[in-house]
Parts: sequence; C-alpha cells; structure tokens
Amino acid sequence: MRFIATIFWAVAISLAVSYVLTSMGAAPFIVRDALIVAGIFSIFVFALAGLVLKEDTK
Repeated sequence: MRFIATIFWAVAISLAVSYVLTSMGAAPFIVRDALIVAGIFSIFVFALAGLVLKEDTK
C-alpha cells in the first residue's frame, strides 16, 4: 500500500509543479515529462526508504 501511495503522490505533485512552472515560463505543458519526473522521484523515495530508513528490531 505504501508503494501505491508513494506513486500516487509523486504523480500528483509532479503534475502540479510542472503545470505551475510551465505556466510561469510560458512554455507548453507536457504530461509525459511530468510523469518521467514522477518516476524518477518514486525510484529515489523507494531507494531512500530501503537503504536509509530502516526500522529498529530490538
């Protein structure tokens, strides 16, 4: 479930940020580019969670 939530929020935030920045720069909004950024962000978060954020099992 945490993977689905991470992917959902990565896509939602990437689309919003991409839309705002392209509107401010008067550039065309391309959904494909925002989805690529969301994929990279998701992979980064999964790697961070797997490598750095480990639970203590005492």
